Amino acid sequence: MADFVDHVVLHIKAGDGGNGCASIHREKFKPLGGPDGGNGGRGGDVILEVDPNTATLLEYHHRPHRRAGNGKQGMGSNRDGANGEDIVLPVPNGTVVKDARTGEVLVDLVGAGTRYVAAQGGFGGLGNAALANAKRKAPGFALLGEPGDEAEIVLELKTVADVALVGFPNAGKSSLIAALSAARPKIADYPFTTLIPNLGVVTAGETVFTVADVPGLIPGASEGRGLGHEFLRHVERCSTIVHVLDCATIEPGRDPMTDFEVIEAELAAYGSLQDRPRLVALNKVDVPDGRDLADIVTPMLEERGLRVFEISAASHEGLRPLAYAMAEMVAAARAQAPVEEPTRLVIRPRQLGETGFAVRRLDENRFQVTGEKPERWIRQTDFSNDEAVGYLADRLERLGVEGELIKAGATAGAEVIIGPMEGGYVFDWQPSQATEATMGPRGTDARLG
Repeated sequence: MADFVDHVVLHIKAGDGGNGCASIHREKFKPLGGPDGGNGGRGGDVILEVDPNTATLLEYHHRPHRRAGNGKQGMGSNRDGANGEDIVLPVPNGTVVKDARTGEVLVDLVGAGTRYVAAQGGFGGLGNAALANAKRKAPGFALLGEPGDEAEIVLELKTVADVALVGFPNAGKSSLIAALSAARPKIADYPFTTLIPNLGVVTAGETVFTVADVPGLIPGASEGRGLGHEFLRHVERCSTIVHVLDCATIEPGRDPMTDFEVIEAELAAYGSLQDRPRLVALNKVDVPDGRDLADIVTPMLEERGLRVFEISAASHEGLRPLAYAMAEMVAAARAQAPVEEPTRLVIRPRQLGETGFAVRRLDENRFQVTGEKPERWIRQTDFSNDEAVGYLADRLERLGVEGELIKAGATAGAEVIIGPMEGGYVFDWQPSQATEATMGPRGTDARLG
């Protein structure tokens, strides 16, 4: 497993937006030329992209924390800060992205070049030039940049192949792939030789398809025994399942029919695989006892409506008919599959939520305000600057927060929390005396004096 990883937990952090700049234009004979502070740069995104040259998630197993670049702060002379650098993380084709906390599937990345913005960078704060208006002509403050998204996601690789070879360890799946294709998997005569799904490309007539062997299927695999629980997910994308049954096993209690029943039970227990077309390959008929056993069980399997092929991966006997039967089923599955849409950029826009807000009374003199706008405005405010705090108060008042607090029974000095109970901003509320601040020295507000 040292060179193959198909399941990782990735901790990602998008870049924070840069702060806006509070600057006043100055030049000779014109000491107060008006605000000229630029906006902060946008934080970089964390992007997952399907890369055909990437076959494993090993890199993220070793380095599970990834962070995009932060936006730069705005500057005077109306110069905006530079945007943070995006970080693009290459992932194999067939990677499923899940929320690590809820298990929700966020996106299924299939197709070279497909992208997904897993964490979006924070917006840059506005400079004072962008905040100036008729009543506040020279703001002495700027807005802070917003923090970038932070998330914990699960990357799960499901091999993209047409045919899945399933069977007990040592049934000959790896040998069969080596005989059918140019793949050269590790082969030995001890259990669990195969520790990673092997892929091979097979050509039969005009059909070219991929074959994967799924290692480690033993009784209880769907419940976590052996290696099957780790690799059953690789069967999900295959259109055809081929049972590789060992007709020369010397293990007690093992025979082709018993093996078939056990593997079928594991596939059914895993779920979503019952409708896949199946073939059966009775392997190792080059061994005398193996051929006799294959002749016995072939009619039993055919009675179940299965196409059965007696083969030998060692001598290559029967491989050509098996390959053409695989190709026939793959071609039929491809013909029935829906037309694939062109690969396009997959993005997740920032959720701005509803324009409204909610005021909740917690107890006699404590209230909570929740809503996208109030919470976002809190993140943008520099509370060390009285004028910035007054600007926040004006925004909340215009939104109607103050009126709703009064309706809810809030009085002067009430404790108000804006945002979640854990991590929200807490302050002692005082009703505003005016909707706009009385202009005074930059960075001050008469209401907060």
